[in-house]
Amino acid sequence: MNLSSCGNTSSLKNYQHQVYAVVYSVILAPGLLGNVLALWVFRIYIKETKKAVVFMMNLAVADLLQVLSLPLRIYYYLNTVWPFGHLLCLLCFYLKYVNMYASIYFLGCISVRRCQLIFRPLSYNSSKQKGDLLVCALGWLLVCVCCLIFPLLRSSGSDSSLTNSQQCFSELPMRLVSPPAVWALLIVAELLGFIIPLILVLVCACMTAGSLRKVTSEAVPDRGEKKRALKMVLSCAAVFLLCFAPYHITLPLDFLAKANKLSDCALKDLIQRCHTVTLCLASLNCSLDPLMYYFTSEEFWRRLNKLET
Repeated sequence: MNLSSCGNTSSLKNYQHQVYAVVYSVILAPGLLGNVLALWVFRIYIKETKKAVVFMMNLAVADLLQVLSLPLRIYYYLNTVWPFGHLLCLLCFYLKYVNMYASIYFLGCISVRRCQLIFRPLSYNSSKQKGDLLVCALGWLLVCVCCLIFPLLRSSGSDSSLTNSQQCFSELPMRLVSPPAVWALLIVAELLGFIIPLILVLVCACMTAGSLRKVTSEAVPDRGEKKRALKMVLSCAAVFLLCFAPYHITLPLDFLAKANKLSDCALKDLIQRCHTVTLCLASLNCSLDPLMYYFTSEEFWRRLNKLET
């Protein structure tokens, strides 16, 4: 599962380490400060508002989990050694995918909630808010269980040398898995982890935009409220398309390159380098989500304005 037959593993590895070290260093501080601030702000409004704050809090927690693992990732990519043990390596590796798919899940929930509040504002009550907590709990359970496949594929109990290895993350050796099993996993990840949530977010964006042109008996009459909801849903769609779409486009191509299913070495190298960039874009959501809260959530900037005054 490498490019050794093309003889460019050293160059590719150096490129990946440099890109990862720079990108993770850039997003560490804003990601940490932004998500801690978001949790502090939303904690105050969680009981007095119904505008998807529960989902935004869980999204901030997902982002914060990955941000807290970034210092160890940066150390590894700068020093090319992992002295922190195999289990901690797998945990950091695992948190990356938990953040990605938890973010996708909660962005979808935020979009659906804001769209629902535009068309059926009176249907939401305290019991529905308790239902949101259940949706969050089920989402975490689903994501955490499904993402276990990523560290399990990198962990082999039959090879004791892995526990003393100085390699980590994508450079960990993989278990031998049959091609049909790998393709099944890829299809499930693409379909359930990206395509269906993306369609859901885009449908919510279209419905919310359409609500600005018509007025129904159940729709929110305040066009300002509709515009704020549209900004939120469009922001979710933008984060989706910028951060997660490129990664899921290059994911199957990266598998073909690593499995030596492509004969052109230049194409293999290009795919691996592009996949490195798309993986960095997938991590960028940790810093973009707090910006989304500030510019689209009334509760967020209302609280910050109180601090300034």
